[in-house]
Amino acid sequence: MKIIRSLVLGSSASLVAVTFANAADLPAKAKPIEYVKICSLYGAGFYYIPGSDTCIKFGGYVRADVTFNGGGVQNGPAYSGDPGQGNRYRDYFSTRSRLGLSVDTRTATEYGVIRTYGQADFTFDTLGTATYSPNSINATLPVAGANLLHQTGGGYVAFEFGFIQFAGFTLGRSASAYATPWHGYPGNNTSYLLGGHDSVTGVSNIQYTADFGNGVSGTIGLDDPTVYNRTSVANLTVPISATGSIGNAYAGVHAPDVVGNIRVDQAWGLFQISAAAHEVSGSYNVLNTAAAPAGGVGLPPAAPTALSEISGHPDTKWGGSVMTALQIKNIPTGAGDDIKFDASYAKGTTKNVISTSGPSPSFAMFGGTGRAGAYQSVGYGATTDAVYLPVAAGGDGALHLTTAWGIRGAFNHNWDPYWSTSLWGSYAAVRYDGTAKANICANYTGTKVVSADYSCNPDFNTAQLGVVTRWTPVKNLTFSAEVAWFHLDQKFTGTAVLTPSAPKPTAAYEYKDQNTVSFNVRAQRNF
Repeated sequence: MKIIRSLVLGSSASLVAVTFANAADLPAKAKPIEYVKICSLYGAGFYYIPGSDTCIKFGGYVRADVTFNGGGVQNGPAYSGDPGQGNRYRDYFSTRSRLGLSVDTRTATEYGVIRTYGQADFTFDTLGTATYSPNSINATLPVAGANLLHQTGGGYVAFEFGFIQFAGFTLGRSASAYATPWHGYPGNNTSYLLGGHDSVTGVSNIQYTADFGNGVSGTIGLDDPTVYNRTSVANLTVPISATGSIGNAYAGVHAPDVVGNIRVDQAWGLFQISAAAHEVSGSYNVLNTAAAPAGGVGLPPAAPTALSEISGHPDTKWGGSVMTALQIKNIPTGAGDDIKFDASYAKGTTKNVISTSGPSPSFAMFGGTGRAGAYQSVGYGATTDAVYLPVAAGGDGALHLTTAWGIRGAFNHNWDPYWSTSLWGSYAAVRYDGTAKANICANYTGTKVVSADYSCNPDFNTAQLGVVTRWTPVKNLTFSAEVAWFHLDQKFTGTAVLTPSAPKPTAAYEYKDQNTVSFNVRAQRNF
């Protein structure tokens, strides 16, 4: 019995010891889980970042585009390059798939709300946007401009916005203070509606906004013009091509654009007036004028040479632009209908009129002809901020600023909660002064063989008209179709023997206004 009792007591002691040992190994009581909380201070979609008083919102969209008979994947007109020529290198359709992602953070402080915002677009589209010319994709050619990121498995990332807002200041990459809230999109899908300013993809700047109450505000800012607000400066000693293109003789950026607006934003709509000052500067009087040798690599037109620095340069000038914008809401045609339009005038800052969401275009379009002896017709328009002809070449050596004006707008109508239609259009004009015209025409006409009724005038107008219908079967999912017409009203007359870019032949071409129509289908899901 003693032996049995000893065994039982020993086992009990061991069990108690093991129990206390296991109890010592038990984890401490878990901390309460801090669930993500909704932040209602700044609208729907914001949440508190756990452990902080900062609210954050993630958003974005997925978009698929197909454009037929266009010069760009977002319903761009076929007004230049292979699409403008209408040759066999152009794509009859072009496609794009894009994922846009944005992040918005806001924190309340004793100085007001601190906001940060960023947006990036992940894109894959047709190589060359609407062309498959070897000149665009073969990197061994001297004229190569390949973007090989568009090949299989490629694509690119575009950084659109990244800014900080604090105490009325905005710093970083954001929309210009010159811009309207709708930029170049009063009702259209196309990213190529000319006639006014467009910085929808952001510009590096610093700006300050003052709120005067009752919907009245004012903003002043400094924009970096390097990327988005410079077209070209033409040194007219450099030969102009058969379709009006010329090397860019802009100097480096010496000063920011000074921009600002006064805005009234109320229940009836919006009124805004904007102004901008822009520095225009030429590089040198002597620049490269020789074309690259056949099959070789040479300096591009207007590139500097060893004689450039000692040749002098034109004096810098300041140009500027103004824009007025109006939105009228609650019009009697239906709930949510509105009219938006803006009108612009620019001198020396043509990008604020001949503007897209990317660079400003120049135009070179070919078409049919009924003129005897002519191979085809051609229309062109060169987009510049200024032109100059140095004194040593017979000119006055001064910059002659280019004048431009435009108007654009849209009527937006909702048929019901699921269907809507926008009718949009624009008109723009580019004008050169008398001295600039004389110098341009002397350069362009040169030794060309021209007809008896030939006349030279580099002025031109553009007109656009389009309609887009959208179907939104469920919230944040929209299917749309857009038809766009583009017209180039050029001012040359007669014919001339020209040598355009290959594959066009050297032949007689009739100068004639040109037209093109494109069609775009889009699906977009916002989140």
